Amino acid sequence: MPVADVSFKDQVEEILPGVIADRRHLHQHPELGFQEHETAAFITERLTSLGVEDIRTGIAKTGVTGLVRGTGKGPGADKVVMLRADMDALPIHEDNDVEYRSQNDGVMHACGHDSHVSMLLGTTRMLVDNRDRFAGTVKVLFQPAEEGGGGARMMVAEGALQDPEVHATFGIHIWQGIDLGVVTAREGVSMVGADGFKIHINGRGGHGAAPNRCVDPVVVGSAIVNALQTVISREKDPTVPGVVTIGSFRSGEAFNVIPDTADLTGTIRTVSAEQGDAVKARLEALVTGVASAMGATAEVSFSFGAPAVINDPEMTKIVRQAAAEVVGTENSIEGALMPVSEDYSLFLNEVPGCFFFVGSRNEALGLTWGHHHQKFDIDEAAMAIGIETMTRTVFGYFDAQ
Repeated sequence: MPVADVSFKDQVEEILPGVIADRRHLHQHPELGFQEHETAAFITERLTSLGVEDIRTGIAKTGVTGLVRGTGKGPGADKVVMLRADMDALPIHEDNDVEYRSQNDGVMHACGHDSHVSMLLGTTRMLVDNRDRFAGTVKVLFQPAEEGGGGARMMVAEGALQDPEVHATFGIHIWQGIDLGVVTAREGVSMVGADGFKIHINGRGGHGAAPNRCVDPVVVGSAIVNALQTVISREKDPTVPGVVTIGSFRSGEAFNVIPDTADLTGTIRTVSAEQGDAVKARLEALVTGVASAMGATAEVSFSFGAPAVINDPEMTKIVRQAAAEVVGTENSIEGALMPVSEDYSLFLNEVPGCFFFVGSRNEALGLTWGHHHQKFDIDEAAMAIGIETMTRTVFGYFDAQ
């Protein structure tokens, strides 16, 4: 049966109170990356109660997977599609006056991962209840440590896309920069890649009143900060987005002492591996060159974050069509390139798929605070849109086979 001919809205509305209750429970009990033990136990209990098969726990420390096997007839019987939700919270003290406020002081679901888990549990319920309408297999995957912890990389390394082998993948993110009722899915580069870097400068310290006898690492570091502004603005194609940002600069302890060393940290944002490699090479050359010219030495080290999120065109069309059936064609749009990163890209590096966004902003309710803010909260009606869109996406994928 073509997905457009299937009605899911009433089913979603029926389960939505339970989805909201799950989200609020998770919001009250947030856990940091690789510490999501209670969250994983909660998910496992829910999956077990739904009759999900082959539930596996402890992947990448706290990750969970399970299978929903279709019992119907039709296309895609030999295909496996993976749906992903991230589980971890952030080290932020919540500043919302709501009954479901975080009970773990200094830890908060300030990016919507609680809603992602709840939506995937709701989608799992939808797939179980409608398993006689499709013939393929759906793997549901709950990932730890998206917030810079490398959870996706570890899940891939530990075989989460195998046994059974996954052929396509879809992921969803609630987004406060998009109004409630809008869904965006962008072909190609959808989110930028991110890398971190550290710079250690070795100068020669001494008395603050005798700089001529010193090599001041603060001055060297300042020159490096200024020089790095040219990497993107003057050396790269202006039609290709890119960012180099210094996030911290630490040196010295006393007002009248020139220190021996300085340490800087920052981030690079790029849209391709080739661009990232070029920016890193140029950054290192500038840093060491400026330091040498000023009589100091400097070392640069890089920490890998995540590559750009690159959506498969065909998978993106499936999402856009599914969303159009939920929110209307005018509200199922491409959307802008996101200047933030997501390690879901590591799954997309392995299999074709699409990572899409569901708007959760509601100015009338005052739900406008952005991600990673202590007042972040969402319009929970967005979760119904997310669940129905993802359910229709799964059906659309199997129908297309």
